[in-house]
Amino acid sequence: MLDVVIRAALNNRGAVLFLICLLAGLGVWNFFRLPIDAVPDITNVQVVVNTTSPGYTPLEVEQRITFPLETAMSGLPRLQNTRSLSRYGLSQITVVFEDGTDIYFARQLVTERISSAAGDLPAGLEPTLGPIATGLGEIFMFTVDAEPGALNADGTPITPTDLRTAHDWIVKPQLLRVPGVAEVNPAGGFKKEILVAPDLSRLLAFDLNYQDIVQALERNNANRGAGFIEHNGAQWLMRIPGQAENMRAIEAIVVKQSNGIPVRIGDVATVSIGQELRSGAATQNGREVVMSTVFMLIGENSRTVSQAIAERFAEIKRSLPPGVQLNAVYDRTNLINKTLNTVKTNLLEGALLVTIILFLFLGNVRAALLTASIIPIAMLMTVTGMVQSKVSANLMSLGALDFGLIVDSAVIIVENCMRRLGEKSARDQLPLAERLEIVFSATREVIRPALFGVFIITAVYIPIFTLTGIEGKMFHPMAITVVIALLSAMALSVIFVPASMALLFRRPVKERRNPLVIASRVLYKPVLKLALRLRWLVLLGALSLVLCSVWYGAKLGFE
Repeated sequence: MLDVVIRAALNNRGAVLFLICLLAGLGVWNFFRLPIDAVPDITNVQVVVNTTSPGYTPLEVEQRITFPLETAMSGLPRLQNTRSLSRYGLSQITVVFEDGTDIYFARQLVTERISSAAGDLPAGLEPTLGPIATGLGEIFMFTVDAEPGALNADGTPITPTDLRTAHDWIVKPQLLRVPGVAEVNPAGGFKKEILVAPDLSRLLAFDLNYQDIVQALERNNANRGAGFIEHNGAQWLMRIPGQAENMRAIEAIVVKQSNGIPVRIGDVATVSIGQELRSGAATQNGREVVMSTVFMLIGENSRTVSQAIAERFAEIKRSLPPGVQLNAVYDRTNLINKTLNTVKTNLLEGALLVTIILFLFLGNVRAALLTASIIPIAMLMTVTGMVQSKVSANLMSLGALDFGLIVDSAVIIVENCMRRLGEKSARDQLPLAERLEIVFSATREVIRPALFGVFIITAVYIPIFTLTGIEGKMFHPMAITVVIALLSAMALSVIFVPASMALLFRRPVKERRNPLVIASRVLYKPVLKLALRLRWLVLLGALSLVLCSVWYGAKLGFE
């Protein structure tokens, strides 16, 4: 089979080079589609159910909310486990599914079970699902702060309530429109509310109670539609505006009539700006601020999303009220760029080192360039494979690549072809047919041991694919990337290298004595003779090293 492939590659040299160019072009196109992250996402497939229950103690939350909901999740398809948390005023259930479960399918299942369990929950409580994000979804954090001595338009100092209002009404809506953003979650500040505080003595004087105040607010704080009137082929909509626009309108709402005199909200209660009860705060440099976290949607490219957030962040700053400022606290782009710079430096230095070694030991510029070209072409083919297998470019997937392994089989084939061509064409240029036959036979001589070595290296990574859970998510990207790179290099060695040898080496090849190889032989020959003479001692020493390594390895810790 290999003979047929090599022969076909030599007979169709132009087609092979055109195919390699197409694969390289496809790799360049896929390079701009490759997801980029710092590390693999090891989060399991989970759906979080949150239920806010004001006034409920942790025991009541557990008995009346958490337990019914968690019980309702039992028996879901591909369910792995559930866990829950019951706190004052909050129930949180995490439903974990098996790896590979579609997150949207899982959320649909959980939503159906929540609907079926709604009758067992206290009235007025509505469970909600958490954002479609993972544990690594926190890609951007920022604070909303006030400049020292900053004032509002009315001359009052800017308070944490004003900061929270600016966040909720200016910053958050614009960030949610960034593609790939799942949620913007703030902490700190006070959520602005309209506080209606009834006066007990006035309520008693007018024979009213709290329920009367609530009903009056509900009746008189809503718009009403009154149909439409047809006029000249158009519809004129009729409506009754009744929604309060300011606190003075709330004070003017009538609660009841007393002896023909209307009793209004302002007569029995005080209307003012209030604050929602909160359970936490955020500070920066000793001042209270609003800290917010931006969560990324599952499956998005974190580098693309974080860059888009940073660009929108700069635009939002220009739309803030005077005195209010935004400060980026954490940007995933910085971490990704530093990680990529580390990987890029290692890859470039490795490729450069391998190329230098090839030039030094092969002793032929064309042969060294041909062998070194395997590295970028194999990398572009690997990028295509990563995109198709949905593996992101991160520290684990790219950090394990070894260019020495990638060019291993190509070096063997190129070296043997050069040797055979040098023996036949030291003085005269060979005809094309004879040159193709020499390249074919030279490749055929070493292709099996060369490929066998690559297969052994590839087989080492196969057990990694049996890992599951967190270990699998951590190491599968590495194994997939390395295997794709080795298989790509193997295919190039069988097809691309013989075809290129037949095209590049048309002139006579003169075999030169390499000083480095000569020096290596001078140093290695006496060592080899001594090792053969003392073979039993060498074997005993090797066995002793293995036993010592096993003993020391057993004493190592694990992480």
